[in-house]
Amino acid sequence: MGTTVFERHRTTDAVIRHALQDTRQGSFWLDDVERPAWEPLRADVACDLVIVGGGYAGLWTAVRAKERDPQRTVVLLEAARIGWAASGRNGGFCEASLTHGYENGKRRWPDELDLLERLGLENLDGIQDTVARYGMDVDWERSGQLHVATEPHQVDWLKERGEFLDTDAVRAAVHSPTYLAGSLERDTCAVVHPAKLAFELARVAGELGVQIHEHSRVTAVTGSGAQQVHVDGGATVHAAQVVLATNVFPSLLKRNRLMTVPVYDYALMTEPLTTEQYDAIGWKGRYGISDSANQFHYYRLSADNRILFGGYDAIYHYGGKVRAEYEERPESFQRLASHFFTTFPQLEGLRFTHRWSGAIDSCSRFCAFMGTARGGRVAYAAGFTGLGVGATRFAADVMLDRLAGISTERTRSKMARTRPIPFPPEPAAAIGVNLVRASMDRADHNEGRRNLLLKTLDAVGMGFDS
Repeated sequence: MGTTVFERHRTTDAVIRHALQDTRQGSFWLDDVERPAWEPLRADVACDLVIVGGGYAGLWTAVRAKERDPQRTVVLLEAARIGWAASGRNGGFCEASLTHGYENGKRRWPDELDLLERLGLENLDGIQDTVARYGMDVDWERSGQLHVATEPHQVDWLKERGEFLDTDAVRAAVHSPTYLAGSLERDTCAVVHPAKLAFELARVAGELGVQIHEHSRVTAVTGSGAQQVHVDGGATVHAAQVVLATNVFPSLLKRNRLMTVPVYDYALMTEPLTTEQYDAIGWKGRYGISDSANQFHYYRLSADNRILFGGYDAIYHYGGKVRAEYEERPESFQRLASHFFTTFPQLEGLRFTHRWSGAIDSCSRFCAFMGTARGGRVAYAAGFTGLGVGATRFAADVMLDRLAGISTERTRSKMARTRPIPFPPEPAAAIGVNLVRASMDRADHNEGRRNLLLKTLDAVGMGFDS
């Protein structure tokens, strides 16, 4: 196999050690805010709608439900803390794409891709409008997104979408010696402070009348008519309708147990850049950036000019569990640090303040699926595969449309009406996921050429292009 730029120009061990030596294990975003608290549910309660899950999917559903019908009584239950999982750990890329990129959507739903692209932009505009309407302090920047090629075979891929930038143009926009070309999409992505978005959505939901309860783990949903949502500790919520927004965590519906797997993603956050360091890298457009490999990096500037640098490694652990011990993986953080300074060698000496990880709810089609159960009384969405910052609002609307029994462009789309292929049970799941990851790595080192396994998965609808 060949090498990539990150191996040809590997950072020295001394630079990596210096950069990582004082990092704190934990999400910068959650450390950067004062976290509000809500009381657990201690007694039985009745409501029109109960939402299980206090991440973006649940919070958007709560806000949108009350906006549609202010008289509707809504209760939201969170097993731990609001926004503590993926919603407080992601990169803060709020993308218009609902399909994990144009190519993934084109392969799966070519006949309705124009519709999905339009619905995605309308959804992003709706998020921006919500932020403005409620005065949400979330560090919102509609900055756009820059996709970059770091290997020669990736250059042609970037000519199909957005504004193409040749080597001189892309390096003028952001000063990295690794960039060979770029594709700039100016209106399809915003960057946001993830934890602030979660807590501001909770604030807005509360002001609209939603009852929020933390440390209220749901153990079961029962009932053939009205639903009973049972909470660890003994309390029960009696509700006409239920939304399940548990995403990466085991579904309360048996039919969805094999639909997603938790894949661990890793990220670093730097200390704030000095004026001289910021000038050394350019980046005046403040775009979110991602490169074009299968194992790709994503990075962006924070409001105080730190750089978040994440991605590349995507680790699945046998058994498909979500466990805190999986979040500490020194080899992944060292690799990210090395790739960071290959990307920006002029920043050598900069330190990272935080390192963290989180589990992504990955499904085989790489974008969310939505559905109903129990005679239309229970709605669910999961499988966002890293797109949840924006796509959770769209999913919330689909779920609420379905619970209301109304037909909309959203609910009529094939994307919203179909389900992905489930993952096999263990040990086949671990074998398959890790074989795919190895094959993607091999393709990145072989001018993008996909082997027989990846071509077969493409043919059956389980393939993926980043």
